[in-house]
Amino acid sequence: MSAAYELTERPAAPTLAQRLDTELRDAQPSDIIRAALERFGVRLAIVSSFGAESAVLLHMAARIDRSATVLFLDTGMLFGQTLDYRKQLAATLDLSDVRDLRPRFEDLATTDPNADLYKTDTDACCHIRKVLPLDHALEGFDGWITGRKRFHGGDRIRLPVVEESDGRIKFNPLANWTKADLHAYASEHDLPAHPLVASGFPSIGCWPCTSPVDDQDADVRAGRWAGSQKTECGIHTARAPGAAPFVGGDI
Repeated sequence: MSAAYELTERPAAPTLAQRLDTELRDAQPSDIIRAALERFGVRLAIVSSFGAESAVLLHMAARIDRSATVLFLDTGMLFGQTLDYRKQLAATLDLSDVRDLRPRFEDLATTDPNADLYKTDTDACCHIRKVLPLDHALEGFDGWITGRKRFHGGDRIRLPVVEESDGRIKFNPLANWTKADLHAYASEHDLPAHPLVASGFPSIGCWPCTSPVDDQDADVRAGRWAGSQKTECGIHTARAPGAAPFVGGDI
């Protein structure tokens, strides 16, 4: 064996996330959810906003395991319609383990005591009200499921079905689906729509940063943080290893 051959590096073995993505990238969403639940069991959480498109993923999950853990971020700035919809949909689907995550009092008291941080720093507001509560909640889980899709555009265009995120396995069962696929499924199963959809909200987050969209051909997330370059709240943005904890201000 030549010295040159001996010095050649062998390709790295695929990670668990890469192996699962290869296995599931063309699978149906329900099969992806089932595979995730079978692999991780109680160490898997479904993260849902109970927003405009949430019913489809939650209905699929409920048909497989109604006791699966669902994490809902109640930021303290959601529309009242979203809070009502969360209760209605959970009851309709008979979901038995929906956990409401809220920002910690000490974080709000220190960084957003007047509940107006969104006016000056939307990234910091999202971090306190979404990222930190979810990070704390996910400490007890090895994997989680999201409702993201590629047709939402932006960084989601290249969304894999399975990925690694901050040391956990993240499943995106609806990554391959189109808007038409979602509508067809919701219609077939007579799923209740979020009440704000009829008022022109294609995507629904916190009330200060969500607006209706007049253009039916606009990007589905056009009403989120309208007029800014912001497209993500931060819960799907990987943190750098060893990053310093957030203490307020710019992030």
